[in-house]
Amino acid sequence: MESQPKHQTPTGQLFVVATPIGNLGDITYRAVETLKNVDLIAAEDTRTSRKLLQHCGISTPMIAVHEHNEEYAAGKLLQRLQQGESIALISDAGTPLISDPGYRLVRKLRSEGIRITPIPGASSVLTALCAAGLPTDHFRFEGFLPRSGASRSTAMQRVAESSETNVILESPRRLLSSLKNLQPLLEEVRELVVARELTKLHEEFISGTVAELIAHFSEHAPRGEIVLIVAPCLPKVRGEIHDEDIHALLETAVMQALPPSARAKSVAKELGVSKSRVYDLITGQ
Repeated sequence: MESQPKHQTPTGQLFVVATPIGNLGDITYRAVETLKNVDLIAAEDTRTSRKLLQHCGISTPMIAVHEHNEEYAAGKLLQRLQQGESIALISDAGTPLISDPGYRLVRKLRSEGIRITPIPGASSVLTALCAAGLPTDHFRFEGFLPRSGASRSTAMQRVAESSETNVILESPRRLLSSLKNLQPLLEEVRELVVARELTKLHEEFISGTVAELIAHFSEHAPRGEIVLIVAPCLPKVRGEIHDEDIHALLETAVMQALPPSARAKSVAKELGVSKSRVYDLITGQ
């Protein structure tokens, strides 16, 4: 007699399972039990996930589902789910889909009537926020910023103008570059927090102005995974805005990277003046 799948039902379900972001002890009891009892684990990187599974005594088979094969894999997983199997989706660390693959898979399966069950747990975003000491009643998750071009400039401007706390994921190689890009856009006294190596042995929270953080990380090369948190912009008290004020903002590196119309819109919003006035100064009218 053939063995039956562990979760034989008319239609299987997908479990979206959060895993630790560093400390393996942070995995939940429910996550372990789920990973043990599903028929298959869809992992972003099976080599990375194997360490966690071995630590927890989990022998469930795995397949790789990542950004390069997600659409193809979705069809294969759907077939197995429709046959009554249950599958767990995990990323390399933290909660799947949060700056990780999985969105296309979950969307397709939901459209096919497959039950999606979240198994909550660790998240670098919330872990950093709860210990940073910055406002948490409203916050914006920016994920990883674009690496270059106008889209990066637009994202930087969005962070600078935000009245909410902004949470950014960053690599140690690009942290200094991002801080230097933000410097001309932020108020001198605006607070930022760099959280790195969260839940690990060398966990560290460093807060200060953008100038202070640039000075610190110029002397101490950042290491490990990083979450950068930027406090909300300060309330602005405006007096008369002169053309010189507009020109000064137009000449910043971030603004120079934008096309004329976008520059006019961004500067007008920042200084509280009309877009047409700014555009006239750009075009020399």
